[in-house]
Amino acid sequence: MNIAIDGPAGAGKSTIAKLAAKKLGFVYVDTGAMYRSIALYVIENDVDPDDEAAMSTALDKIDVSIAYEDGAQHIFLNGRDVSTEIRQETVGNMASKVATKPAVRAKLLDLQRGLAKKQDVIMDGRDIGSFVLPDAELKIYLTASADERAKRRYNELVSKGQTPELEQIKQDIIARDYQDMNREIAPLVQADDAVLIDSSDMTIDEVADRIITLCRQC
Repeated sequence: MNIAIDGPAGAGKSTIAKLAAKKLGFVYVDTGAMYRSIALYVIENDVDPDDEAAMSTALDKIDVSIAYEDGAQHIFLNGRDVSTEIRQETVGNMASKVATKPAVRAKLLDLQRGLAKKQDVIMDGRDIGSFVLPDAELKIYLTASADERAKRRYNELVSKGQTPELEQIKQDIIARDYQDMNREIAPLVQADDAVLIDSSDMTIDEVADRIITLCRQC
């Protein structure tokens, strides 16, 4: 069985998908981490994402793979575990840019669909229900207000000892929403048959339990 969760940045997709997957005994697939891995390579190697020739050359040198340890997904970039490094804010912003490139999407699409064919998965991203897994048995569109998403991200960074600016985080989120929703290739949209869940006033457990209930009704 496949569960597709789409939604904007900071809606809590990854956290909720991990929890729901654990409770259901499914494999969690974080597609955003795959794009972040490519973004990290682009940043570290000073590749211009708008230079098609440079990106094509870079993609030939990139190998992204996934391994699971105790149910947790680990992302490897050319054999190096980058699961922690890819969570940097700069990497997330670059990931939104590289995700607009057809060559990048093509490179990762087969990997994503292959994982879904082999096992029960919960996969989250921007275009899972609308493009990657259009036949998923359950599709969720998870969102929250920009203010709430910025607040969550701010608290997360503060807890890690960083000193972020709340208003800047909010503006970055709004900019990423616009970019994700207006890109030419597989833009962020709510699939026609997706269930809308606004998590602004819900706890993580409440959202996960809602998804599990919907799953069991399929």
